[in-house]
Amino acid sequence: MRNEKAAIRNWTRLQSRLGRRAARSVVGSGLLSSLAGIGQAWCVAVVLGHALVAWRGGQGAAFPAWPFLLFPALAILRALCMIQADIAAARAGIVARRRLRGEVMASILAGGPALLRRTHSGVLASLVVDRIEALDGFFGRWVPASVLWMAAPVAILLPVGIMQPRAALVLGLCGVAVPVGQAVFGIGAAVASRNQFLAMTRLQARFLDRIKGIATIVLAGRTEDETRRLGDAAEELRVRTMKVLRVAFLSSASIDCAMVVAFILLAVLDGRQALAMQANGPSPALQQTVVASLFALLAVPEFFAPLRSFALAYQDRAHAQGAATAILDLPEVAERPVLEGARTVNANGVMVAFDDVGFTWDPARGPALEHVSFTVPAGETLVLAGPSGAGKSTIMELLLGFIVPQSGRVLFNGAPLQTIVPDALSRVVSWIGQRPVLFAGSLRDNILFAKPDADERELASALRSAAVEEFLPALPNGLDTQIGEGGFGLSGGQAQRVAIARAYLKNAPVLLLDEPTAHLDPATEKSVFESLQRLAVGRTVILATHSAAAHMFKGRRIDLQNGRVISRQGAA
Repeated sequence: MRNEKAAIRNWTRLQSRLGRRAARSVVGSGLLSSLAGIGQAWCVAVVLGHALVAWRGGQGAAFPAWPFLLFPALAILRALCMIQADIAAARAGIVARRRLRGEVMASILAGGPALLRRTHSGVLASLVVDRIEALDGFFGRWVPASVLWMAAPVAILLPVGIMQPRAALVLGLCGVAVPVGQAVFGIGAAVASRNQFLAMTRLQARFLDRIKGIATIVLAGRTEDETRRLGDAAEELRVRTMKVLRVAFLSSASIDCAMVVAFILLAVLDGRQALAMQANGPSPALQQTVVASLFALLAVPEFFAPLRSFALAYQDRAHAQGAATAILDLPEVAERPVLEGARTVNANGVMVAFDDVGFTWDPARGPALEHVSFTVPAGETLVLAGPSGAGKSTIMELLLGFIVPQSGRVLFNGAPLQTIVPDALSRVVSWIGQRPVLFAGSLRDNILFAKPDADERELASALRSAAVEEFLPALPNGLDTQIGEGGFGLSGGQAQRVAIARAYLKNAPVLLLDEPTAHLDPATEKSVFESLQRLAVGRTVILATHSAAAHMFKGRRIDLQNGRVISRQGAA
């Protein structure tokens, strides 16, 4: 727990340090705006001071005209500073969120399917969209406020101290009390914010799950139960959000109390001084004292304005700490060096080998792979056979680079997989799984996903080789037919042919097939295997299957059971 808190603090400090570079313009504009506000307060104090002394029958200095000229000029300057600060803060938030979202997406992609074994897709979606979006206030408000809450009050105290040293002392003491209150309420704010985000994540994950399984819910007659549970999750989010707002209001109240105390003390002290001087009769000294006292009173709101902004932005810091918990759980994206041997991975022929590889998902369930070794020469085929849970999919994830072996090595042309940069690995590997991922959109866009810049000749060749042409005439708009999310509107065999067409377009030298016909009927399975045979020509192929139709692929074969190789055919 202590290490987790330290990691959150370090992450928050790092983001603050990065954010300050982009927030310099916001800080400068805010500081200039505070100084302009103090100038306006001085103009008002001069006018009111002369008016009060004249009203009481005093013979002060001549009524000045310069405050009436300087005040509107400072007002215009302050408005421009506020506009510039808002624009710069929005720009800083956009830049920081873009950077952070890119880092989070890189971590999610680095984790790959293995990440989904321990993190719900709804949680990841909430992190990428909602949590990072909520950090806009952290970079646009908190980071500038964390500098201005000290710099602006100090800049305000200097002219106040010159005119009224006692008032500067009172303001300074009241200002010091504000961070103490913020620290007390800040602890509760951070906890409340983390709980709020946790409730939001649970609601989003549950809602996404129920949307995906809406047919099952309706057919099982559980609509009312699921509606009630979603309502309970929404109510939990409401309650936790109200707790965050309650802490925020209490935090703001501490500043109001400090400001009221400052007003009272200054009014009492300066009022007594002015009354004592008035007893001796009107004089220029009395006028100067009245002006200085009014200036100190008018400076109080300006002095506490940066502290109020700091208090309001404190909630944004709590949001950042809540987001840090989820972001730090993501896998790190490490720069992997490219060794000399990895240069051959871009060759047309790629040899793949496992050298005494071991991997364990959950120690309580035992190893998923144990002492697995095999070699697939370039251009040849290896069939991984075995029942479900034998370790076939784990081998595929190791080959795709989503997980790394805990012992042994995975080699591509003799180069360890960890030394190959992800982009290079992506170029040489094509993968077709049990259920191809199809996106909502046209059939053409789904096929061109593998190679967006493919020309019509390449596309036509892929359609012909994958036998997509066989069912294309039956679609209402051919390649421009719109299909739903997850391939809705296509059969399982048609969806697999789309995946095969993608692999043809990509034209990678290594082809990984993970149970590509697991959910197809025998006739469709045979047809899909025929298309895969054409795709496999000249490529290094690793096929994981327990289908009897796998005999259509000629080559090496190893049988797996409980993560171990129990038999071999060929020289694998």
